[in-house]
Amino acid sequence: MEHILLEKVDGIATITLNRPDALNALTPAMLKTLCEQFTALGNDDSIKVVVLTGAGKAFTAGVDLKSLNKITPVNGKISDEIDQPGQQLTQIIDNLPKPVIAKVNGFCFTGGLEIALACDLLYAANEAKLGDTHAKWGIRPSWGMSQRLPRRVGVLKAKEMTYTARFVSGSEAQQIGLVNQTVPVAELDDLVRAVCQQIIGNSSATLAACKDLYRATDGSELQDGLQYEWSTSYEIDDTAERLADFIK
Repeated sequence: MEHILLEKVDGIATITLNRPDALNALTPAMLKTLCEQFTALGNDDSIKVVVLTGAGKAFTAGVDLKSLNKITPVNGKISDEIDQPGQQLTQIIDNLPKPVIAKVNGFCFTGGLEIALACDLLYAANEAKLGDTHAKWGIRPSWGMSQRLPRRVGVLKAKEMTYTARFVSGSEAQQIGLVNQTVPVAELDDLVRAVCQQIIGNSSATLAACKDLYRATDGSELQDGLQYEWSTSYEIDDTAERLADFIK
């Protein structure tokens, strides 16, 4: 669809949210398309890493409330029409057997931040603004904010962001551990491209295994996590080839 662009180049798939005049606000149809595209990319062996970004001045401002003008929120919950595909999308990204990078070029609010937090890596422009505005609009988190944000920045900072609904700049986001790295917006494409090149040179099967290990043991007690690592098997078929110069 015109509001979701997909480009595949040299093992890198870039999905661009393309409603710049609406700050790439998300509609149910857009979320459904994103679910379909991420699922397809997960099964595409030619793709080694996926980048999610937005056109114009925003990553995404979150849910397009205007697209839900016939829906009456109940107890702070907007509607299953938007929440179900939003939850599905974050789960698909979380479980995708390849790295997903959020390239946050500008505004990234609420549902948009929830999606970004589901990605494996997050790079942002210094000029970006990130925030959780659920409380401002009387809407409860439903796509994972209450679980992923404190795991990323700690409970105290997560509560501060949620309770105040204030925005943090890209630079502050890096300071609190919300993003991996920030650069001026003019340098963001080059930074993410360089990271992608480093990733695609590695074993895709091993990356998938490592992503599963990180995902499955996030929040686990150390011994439980170690037991999962020790007891879980993966199909990795390029080890011998990669070690050929060392094993004679």
